[in-house]
Amino acid sequence: MCRWIAYSGTPIYLHEALFEPEHSLIDQSLRAKSSETTTNGDGFGIGWYNDRTFPGVFKDVRPAWNDSNLRALSQQIKASLFVAHIRAATDGAVQRSNCHPFSHENWLFVHNGTIEGYERIRRELLYAIAPEFFSSVEGTTDSEIMFYLALTFGMAGDVASGIARMAGFVEMIGEEHGIENPLQMSLGISDGQNLYAVRYSSARESRSLFHSTDAEALQAITPEADRVSSRTFAIVSEPLTGLADAWQEVPESSFVTIADGKVHHQYFDPRRP
Repeated sequence: MCRWIAYSGTPIYLHEALFEPEHSLIDQSLRAKSSETTTNGDGFGIGWYNDRTFPGVFKDVRPAWNDSNLRALSQQIKASLFVAHIRAATDGAVQRSNCHPFSHENWLFVHNGTIEGYERIRRELLYAIAPEFFSSVEGTTDSEIMFYLALTFGMAGDVASGIARMAGFVEMIGEEHGIENPLQMSLGISDGQNLYAVRYSSARESRSLFHSTDAEALQAITPEADRVSSRTFAIVSEPLTGLADAWQEVPESSFVTIADGKVHHQYFDPRRP
């Protein structure tokens, strides 16, 4: 499966989060510890916000550990809000349009997990995407379809509700086709202001997800730890350091919001449209 990180807080160079921690995202691309696949080498992507209303995005199909452009750019890009993703392909070819994050206007979206039986229900899921979003679909992954379904079901107005309706719809279609436990997902989402994350699976056995406990937990990320404010947090597929107290596991079936320098948890329950 894939690995990802989302960061909000004191501006840092992306390189500090992606390359420098002892178990950085780049290290996880070769040696993931909490994933079904140790190697995540089927492409990568980063998305970040600065002064524009829409994010910058850089993606490629090379393994993250072997891309000199990623290393060079991450040493120059400084941001207070960004997401990054490394891919282990389950559905869809290894091509740039299938790499995360997926973006639309001010939104960024990353996913770890799968829609079981995706090839059997892909057509129905695609046809449910609203016309105003359908033409924006570029790739062939279940992840991108989930993103545009969430927008179709109102994510722009209410993130938790839009994701819940998307998940409920996927489960409904899957069950109609006799697919047991159709959905497995950990999601990282940003609207350019806040971060949102979801940990959920139909079987209630979701992929790992953690968030930092406080700013001190991020000292391993940046060599200038004293400048990281207490309003700084990261959400990760697996901890970036071996400090047990630095990372809190996100409970099963949870929706997490990082806004105004605080972490908020609420129970996540899919809603049938």
